[in-house]
Amino acid sequence: MQAKPQTLHEHMKKITYKDIVKATDRSFVAECEALRNIRHRNLVKILTVCSSVDYSGADFKALVFQYMPNGSLEMWLHPKDHAHGERKILNLSQRINIALDVASVMDYLHNQCASPLIHCDLKPSNILLDLDMAAYVSDFGLARFLCIRDAGQDCSESLACLKGSIGYIPPEYGMREVISTKGDVYSFGVLLLEMITGSSPIDQKFTDGTNLHSFVDRAFPKKTHEIIDPVMLQDEVDVTETMKSCIIPLVRIGLSCSMTSPRERPGMGQVCTEILKIKQTLSNSHAE
Repeated sequence: MQAKPQTLHEHMKKITYKDIVKATDRSFVAECEALRNIRHRNLVKILTVCSSVDYSGADFKALVFQYMPNGSLEMWLHPKDHAHGERKILNLSQRINIALDVASVMDYLHNQCASPLIHCDLKPSNILLDLDMAAYVSDFGLARFLCIRDAGQDCSESLACLKGSIGYIPPEYGMREVISTKGDVYSFGVLLLEMITGSSPIDQKFTDGTNLHSFVDRAFPKKTHEIIDPVMLQDEVDVTETMKSCIIPLVRIGLSCSMTSPRERPGMGQVCTEILKIKQTLSNSHAE
């Protein structure tokens, strides 16, 4: 008889402090290994590595990255406090550029590295923005090279089996399927839909069995204007045409990337090509 899959809550109850320490060490080693041989203009740049002992006598390890003055994409999409200043807005052009930056990194990791690398934790807080609002993918603590096999490892004893963050984890990982590049594609799809709608996949409105994908899918395409983040269109003169030529195609990409079945998701190379076309379309409309 096949064993019943563990729920996330049941799994978390079995995790001990020792498991967390082991997972932290594995995460640090995994990130060092992942960043050692990869180079891309939109990958966060590592400056140095620090290994020492903290005030309690415990091992302390840290990676030092270049400073990103505009923080994370999470801070821009979901600002926690507006009391000390006006909320900063991401317009459509900036969101498309960020999406293209991230997609190009994922295409590089999946298709242009000697060994394909799976990020496993793509989400807004792991997308950092520089002074010019260029996006950089960070946090490779859960990354896995496709050629590596964790044979014999008991998932119930390790945080590594979670392989991502709630809301962005592809459904097949919950069934203990082997990680794949299509898992990153799913996370990217959720990220793109989040950028378009301004809604987090863990928003409280998704407590009735729906999720961000189904929420968007129900409105697509005729009622898409009802679920997008309206602030991103504030610089657009012809909103109707922008919806047709840019927003609808972007939503279509987000929905296709976040399909339940991995086989139905496109590759990141195709995604890059499609987003680049949308960027060019928007640029042409602004030049007219």
